[in-house]
Formats: sequence, structure tokens, C-alpha cells
Amino acid sequence: MGFPYLVILLLVLPISGIGRFVFAESITPDLATDREALISFKSQLSTEPPSVLSTWNQTLSPCNWTRVKCDMYGQRVVELDLSGLGLIGSISPHIGNLSFLRSLQLQNNRFTGILPNQLGNLYRLTVFNASSNSIEGVLPPNISRCTELRIVDLMRNEISGEIPKELNHLINLQVLNLGRNRFLGSIPPSLGNLSSLDVLNLGTNTLGGMIPPDLGRLGNLKHLDLTINSLTGVVPPSIYNMSSLVSLALASNNLWGSIPTNVGVTLPNLLVFNFCFNNFTGTIPGSLHNLTKIQIIRMANNSLHGTVPPGLANLPVLEMYNIGFNKIVSSGTNGLSFLTSLTNSTRLDFLAIDGNLLEGVIPDSIGNLSKILTTLYMGGNNISGRIPASIGQLRGLELLDLSGNALFGEIPVEVGQLEKLQELGLASNHFSGHIPNSLGYLQSLNMIDLSWNELAGTIPTTFGNFNKLLSMDLSNNMLNGSIPKEVLNLPSLSTFLNLSKNFLDGPLPQEIGMLQSVATINLSENLLSGNIPDSIGNCKSLEEFFASKNKLNGPIPASLGEVKGLETLDVSLNQLSGSLPRALEDLEALQLLNLSFNNLEGELPKGGVFTNLSYKVHLEGNTKLCLRLACQNHRNHSVRSSFVRIVVPTAAATLAVCLAFALFLYMRKSKEMIIRPSESLKRHHPMVTYDELRLATENFSQQNLIGWGSFGSVYRGYLKEGIAIAVKVLDVQRTGSWKGFSAECAALRHSKHRNLLKLITSCSSIDSKNMEFLALVYEFMSNGSLEDWVKGNGREQNGIGWSIMDRLNVAIDVACALNYLHHECETPVVHCDLKPSNILLDEDMTAKVGDFGLARLLMERTEGRESVTSTNALKGSIGYIPPEYGMGAKPSTAGDVYSYGIVLLELFTGKSPTHESFVAGLSLKNWVQQAFPANIEQVLDPELLLKMGDSCHYDQLISTETQLDCLITVMGVGLSCSSDSPDGRMIMKDVVRKLKSAKDSFLKPDLTINKGIY
Repeated sequence: MGFPYLVILLLVLPISGIGRFVFAESITPDLATDREALISFKSQLSTEPPSVLSTWNQTLSPCNWTRVKCDMYGQRVVELDLSGLGLIGSISPHIGNLSFLRSLQLQNNRFTGILPNQLGNLYRLTVFNASSNSIEGVLPPNISRCTELRIVDLMRNEISGEIPKELNHLINLQVLNLGRNRFLGSIPPSLGNLSSLDVLNLGTNTLGGMIPPDLGRLGNLKHLDLTINSLTGVVPPSIYNMSSLVSLALASNNLWGSIPTNVGVTLPNLLVFNFCFNNFTGTIPGSLHNLTKIQIIRMANNSLHGTVPPGLANLPVLEMYNIGFNKIVSSGTNGLSFLTSLTNSTRLDFLAIDGNLLEGVIPDSIGNLSKILTTLYMGGNNISGRIPASIGQLRGLELLDLSGNALFGEIPVEVGQLEKLQELGLASNHFSGHIPNSLGYLQSLNMIDLSWNELAGTIPTTFGNFNKLLSMDLSNNMLNGSIPKEVLNLPSLSTFLNLSKNFLDGPLPQEIGMLQSVATINLSENLLSGNIPDSIGNCKSLEEFFASKNKLNGPIPASLGEVKGLETLDVSLNQLSGSLPRALEDLEALQLLNLSFNNLEGELPKGGVFTNLSYKVHLEGNTKLCLRLACQNHRNHSVRSSFVRIVVPTAAATLAVCLAFALFLYMRKSKEMIIRPSESLKRHHPMVTYDELRLATENFSQQNLIGWGSFGSVYRGYLKEGIAIAVKVLDVQRTGSWKGFSAECAALRHSKHRNLLKLITSCSSIDSKNMEFLALVYEFMSNGSLEDWVKGNGREQNGIGWSIMDRLNVAIDVACALNYLHHECETPVVHCDLKPSNILLDEDMTAKVGDFGLARLLMERTEGRESVTSTNALKGSIGYIPPEYGMGAKPSTAGDVYSYGIVLLELFTGKSPTHESFVAGLSLKNWVQQAFPANIEQVLDPELLLKMGDSCHYDQLISTETQLDCLITVMGVGLSCSSDSPDGRMIMKDVVRKLKSAKDSFLKPDLTINKGIY
């Protein structure tokens, strides 16, 4: 039977083909084609280890290669499973030659590059899985030619572009998983034609628009995941009628409307209901509590109101119940009785009711909740009463947060029975009594926060058992006694130790040196005495050390010079004595040194932070400290002028005139040659006292209050010369106020530019209540802030907002300011907090950048040494902070560029990055990007659109096309500046050039319109 077939085959094969047939292991030409395709595929890959694909060679049949499967006749390759092999490289277009391939699995590798169009040639393909790689580019539309596909899984890649509408041709598709990519645009309504679809996952992309009602036609769909996108509008009623759904996840979008009360009836098979982080209103649907098999209910971070509906006792297999951060209410002592109903949910692992308006006492039945409950969030309500002792029965708890309530009484000793607890938050309540020793048994704890209570007694020595603790906050209580040595012997402590604002006394133990990994230690406002131990120098990771307002005495330890990353050292208002150690000169990262109001004496060091006596250094109240020149006078110790009283009123530079004049008189009197003071002390402004500022602002009256924030308050005033000023009074109780004060003064002292807010002078003094007083005095800006104008509070005389040219001029002003700070200053400055409220407008509408409270002078690399900076604290304001800062990157000019890009987009769209419509996956940048450039007018400020109709220059109308071209250029600059990658951002020099060029083009005569006029 085989002979005739062989004759026919020999007749049709060329000679070369006969050779392959006879001698190459009986491989047919088709299998040879598959071999060549796979060899080409391998050629673009590298593997770890290299031997993974060693069998892929010309000797063996492809049917014997690793992870290759042929059909039953050994004639064609039908399956290729290379999952999890650590492959690196791109997918070769030759993959399209495997025309009999039915399954292609490339998941869990490191593939890069694009998906080749040749994938559309694999007509027999039923499974395509390339998830968990780094594939880029678009999803080729011609993949729709593979009509036999059942599974397409491309999750966790970098694929972008729109979802091809042609996918509706994949009529056999059961699983479409495109989650965790960068798809944008809208969801194609044509996906509603995929009638066999069982799983549709489009979550974690940047998809926008409304959910198409067509998806409701997917009658077999069980899992729908659209989470973490930028979807808007109401959920189509058809979605709530998809009775086959088992999992419905729409979290982290901008969806609104009420959730139907009968959703549990129309979706009877639901196991997962995830509607978190949206703008849903209405009440919690009670019908959800009738779904006896439901496992997950998540509705946190919406605007739901009303009470918790009955029926929670019907949910025996419930695993997660999260209704936190809504407006759910309850009242009376039994307001939390619904918790008792949850005792039937024996699989409950996560329970969150925090951030609502709940009242009542915690029922004793809380101890009967699931034994496997790991997470319990109840903070941010108005829960009262005591914590029941039964809490100790929840032995599986890993997180307990009851902070921000009205709980009182003692902390139950039974909390110490929660041996798996990792986070304990009881802050901001009214707990009293002693801290139970039993808390020390929580050896898995990594965070404990008992701050802002009324706890008394001593700190338990059992806290020395916390061998995994990262942060401890016991501040703002009434704790007394000495600091136990055991508490300081916690090598794991790395974030902060805050014991401030208590009544702790006694000496600071030598064991403080055991905290070698901690970033912040705050011991301020206690009754500590004795010396600062030399062992403090062992805290090599320390960035901030606060010990002000104690009774510490003795010298400042020279060992502090070993703490190279120290940014803030505040030991003011103590009884420290002796001279300043020279080792302090070595602290290159130091941003604030506050030694004020001690008994320090002798000559100031010359180097490091003391070089220019900048705003980083505060020494007032140390009457025996002297400058080098004064200390050199040995002729007449009784002459007071030989000692220069070190008072640094916020701007050490403001002493220049007075100091120079005093030295001049001294030279004439003593007839000695004295070296001239450094040039840095000659920069001067008129000094101003607290009383002068009080008079200028009419005793800081509310009528003159023009702004406030976390930093403090801003008042309008007039100096006696009639000069209009703005007085920024800092809140000295806020941690970091000295640091912000110093940073702002230092930045402005180094920077002078027409687009920078002018600092007239400053004041560091004592107010009328004998309290510390810090203020900065600026030129008054009569037209307010850019924020006022963006929000519409500012208007031109005709009542209409800004035109394109108005906004462009402001954008150029701000760009020029940043360009100067970054590239033209003697020492480059990073602003770190650029936002509209920090951009002010003078009477001519010239924009000026101010508020340098977070600014940093960039430290140049010196020979043999690198500058030391620290990034423990996030720099900037929410919405304007570059993403790399959140990952620990140092402040940089590129970070300022990102903030500028966001400000630029806000200026022309009228929407701030924290606008209520921007939630989860949707951001200001993504929203603009979706419309850029073709539909840019869709994202413009409506008031700007109104002005575009009559834009003129020298009485000549500017065409809409010219205006849109300008806007596209400007928005393109904004998008480029706000790139997620610092390397992908423009520098400010190029920004200035680009915007000025756009302005020039905008103002050029439009010849087309001119011809029309004439």
C-alpha cells in the first residue's frame, strides 16, 4: 500500500527534496519548514541556563526537541510550550511558518519586542499564552484570522494601543486576558459578539470611556474584570442582568450611580463583587447579603450612605467584607451589632469598616469572629466604649487598626495574646492607664502606634522582645520614668522611634547606639537629662534626630560626625554646654542644625554647614558662642564688642550690614588689622522684629489672613515705609518647620530672578507669649496664586478666564524660573514642591515661583567624595510628585520637570491632578494622552474654548487651526515633561525654547485669514 504513495511523492519532489527524504531521518519538507522556523526562533533568544534549548539542533528531529510536540504521525509541530524557561529575546516572525501549530505557550519568560504580524498565519492555533513577559507594541489586528483560538492570554506585558475591534471574529474564544498592560482607548462594543467567552479580563490598563452595554450579550461570561482603568459613567443595566457572572470586578475606575438593590437577585451566581474606589452612591444592596455562596464583597472608597443592611448572618463562606471609607452610619450603643452577624462567616479573612460614620461600642461577640481573620480595620469612626477582652480570641489577626475613634479605658492585656499580630494601631483615642506588659509578647509586630492617647506609667521593658519591629510611636501621651534600655536594643527598628511629648526623664541610655538602622529618632519635649551618649554615632542610618525641649546637658558628642546621612539635628532648648565639635563640619547631608537656646560657647567651626552661616544653622540663645574674628581678640576681654552674639534670625545673611559696621567701629577703636568678613555675610536686607511684623499685620488679624496650610499661615501687611508685604508665619509645632524654613531661605539666598518670589527679610524670635516665632517676609503679590485662576476664582475685568496667550505667558514664566534654578544658578536648586498654589502673580500678571520649603541645593561631587543625600521622606505634594520619588529616588531636576509638566497640563485643562474624576488608573496625564493630539479640544478648559473664538493679535483674528497647533505643542511639552521615566523628560532649557517658539508661531500673521479680510 505504501509503494504507490512513495512513487507519487518521488515524482513531485525535486532532486534536493529527494535527498532530504531519503537521508534526513525521513523528515518531510513540511517538518523541515517547521525546523527552520524554530531554529530562526531560537536564534533571537538567549537562555538561562544556556543548555535549556540544547536539543534544538540540525541533528535531532524537532519532534524530539525540548518542549516541542508533533502530531501523532510525526509530520508537523503542533504544540510549543516554552513557559517558565527564562528565555530572553523577541518573538521571531518565523513563528508564523508553524502553520499546524495548535498551542503556543510562551508565558513567564523575558520576551521583549513586539508581537509579529505573522501570528495571524497560525490558522489552527487554539491556545496562545504569552503572559508575564515584557512584550511591547500593539496587539496585531490580524490575530483575528486565527478563528480557532479558544484562549488568548497576554496578561502582565507592556502592550499598548487600542484593543482591536477585529477580535470579534474570534467566535470560538473562551478566555480573553489582556489585563495589566497599557491598552488605551475605549472597550470595543464588538467584544459583545464573542458569545462563547467565559473570561474577559481587561483590568489594570488605561481604558477610558463608558462600559459598552453590548457586553451584556455575553451570555456565558463568568468572570468580568475591568478594574484599575479610567472608565466613566454609570454601569449599563445589561451588566447587572448577566446571570451567568461568578465574578464582577469594576474597582478603581470613575464609575458612578447607585448599585441596584436587587443586584443579588439578577446576579444569583456571584462569588466576587468588587466595586471599590469609584463614585457609587446610594446604599449597600441588601440583596448581596442573600447570596449564601458569595465569598468577596468589596465596596470601599465610594460615597455609599445609609446603614449596613441585615442578612450578614447568611454568608457562611464569606472571605472578605470591605465597606471602608464611605458614609455608612450607625447610632446608639448597639450600632455595631451587625458584627455579631458575621460570626457565622467562619472563613472570613479580611474585615474593613473604617473611615465611616459608625457609632456604638464594640460587642463582646467580636471574639467569636472567624479564627482565621487576619485583617481588621475599624479606625476613623466614632466608636466608643472599651475594647472587649474577647479581642484576644482572634489569634489569627495580623493587623488590628482601631485608631481615630473615641475608645477609652485601659488597653486590654488580652491584646498580647494576638501572637501573629504584625501591625497594631490604637492612635488618637482616649486610652488611659498603663501600657500592658503583655504587648511585649507580640514578637511578630513590625508597627505599633499608641500615639495621641492618655497613657501613663512607664514604657514596658517587655518591648525589648520586638525583634521584628520597624516603627514605634508612643508620642503625645503622659508616659513617665526613664527610657528602658531594652526599648533601644531593637536592631530591626528602621523607620522611626517617636517618644516625643511625654514626661520621660532620666539620662538617655548608651544603648541608643544599638539603633543602627533607624531613620528618625524623636525624643523632643520630655524631661530627659544628662549627656547625649557618644554611642549616638553608631546610628549610621540616622537621618533625623530630635531631642529639643529637654534638660540635656554636657557637650555635643563629636561622634555625631560619623552619622554621614544626618539631615536634621535639633537639640535646641536644652542645657548643652562646651564648644561645638569640629566633626559637625563633616555632615554633608545636613539640612538643619538647630542648637539654639543652650549654653554652648567658643569659636564656631569653619567648614561644612558653618561655612556661610546659612539658614541651615540656628544658634540663637547661646551668648558665649563667637565668630572666629572676635575670638582672636585677646587684648581686652572686658570689651563687649569682642564677642559677637550669635543670633540667626532666619537669614544669617541679614546680619551683614550690622556685623560689618560693628567690625568697622571695632577696628577704629582697637587700631588692629582685622580680616574683612566673608562676602556671604554682606548680602543684606533690613532686619525686622516680631513687634514690627505684629504691627504690620494688625496683630496678625483674621482680616489680613490671605492663606493657610500645613506650613502655617500667610498674612498681608504693610511695613512702616508703606511697603506691601506677605508674612508667612510657620507653625513651629509641626515637625520639619525649621527644616522647611531653612531650605526656603537657603534656596532664595542663592537665587535671584524676575520669576522667583522675592524674599525681603525674615524673623526668628520669641512672640508675645514667649513662644518660638518663625516668619518669612515676601513681596506682596496682588493677583494671588495660579491655583486661584485655574479654579476660576481669578477673572479678568470682563469676567472671563484666561486666553491661550495668558496661560502661555504664565507657562513660560514658570519655565524660565525653573531653568534658572536648574541651569543658571551658581549652585543648582531643586524646588521639590512645584504646584499652582506655589506660583504667584504680581500686578502685571507676571508669574513668580515661591514656597521653597522643600527645596534642595544640589551638592556637587568633590574629589574623592560623593555628596550624601537622603530620601526617607517623600518630597512634594500629592498629584505633583514624580513616580520615582515614591520608589526612593533622590530629589532631582527631573523631578521638578515632572511637576512642571503636571502644572502645565492643569493650566490648559483646568483640572487638577487630584480632581475627583481621576481615580485609580485614570490620571490627568493619561486623560490628556488619550485625546492627544487628534481630539485635544476634548480636554481643554471650557473657559479656554470660549476665548478661542475671538483670539486676536493686533486686531487680526487668529485662526482656530493656528490656535490648536499651538495647544498641541504645549500639551505635547506637558506630556513629555510628565513622562514616568526621568530619562524621558525634557530639560527646562528645551522647555523654554519650545514654548517660546510656540508663542512666536502663535503670534505670526495668518496669511490665509489676512487674504480673506482683503
